[in-house]
Amino acid sequence: MLSFLKARRQSRAQIQALYDRIVVTARQPDFYAVGGVPDTPEGRFELIALHVILTISRLNAEGEAGRAAGQALFDHFFKDMDYAMREMGIGDTTIGKKIRAMAEVFYGRFKSYAEASDSADRSALADAIGRNLLGDASHEQAGRFADYFQSSAELLAAQSLLSSESSGELRFADF
Repeated sequence: MLSFLKARRQSRAQIQALYDRIVVTARQPDFYAVGGVPDTPEGRFELIALHVILTISRLNAEGEAGRAAGQALFDHFFKDMDYAMREMGIGDTTIGKKIRAMAEVFYGRFKSYAEASDSADRSALADAIGRNLLGDASHEQAGRFADYFQSSAELLAAQSLLSSESSGELRFADF
């Protein structure tokens, strides 16, 4: 029983470390100042979502344990979004609807980014990222973000994200 609780605490700590690293990465000023991501709650959500999608995609490649960790990361992400909305003063009666809508948006992003990335269709990936992250499919930085997404996916493929030592070392490509 105690070993189960210890493993569960370790798992939570791993997910927290992965998520913390994602948030630190998504807060890099170049994404906003150079990349053109709007520095708004929506823009920050989109950028964190992009990095969560990359990380979950990598975790899913690790088999059953990876898929469970990916689900835990997804759950953690939306708990954080719930908390952030409460901090912004959004009322309890509307948070559930907003979280549901955000989850639908996330799944749509996940599907479109994964399909374009898996088929190595840079144009489709740039369009999807431009439309979702930058508000314009033909945004001048959309191609740069598509390249960033692909480079990050390749870098993540070489990382083992399930070991407790690696979760704090999550690395994405340079923007």
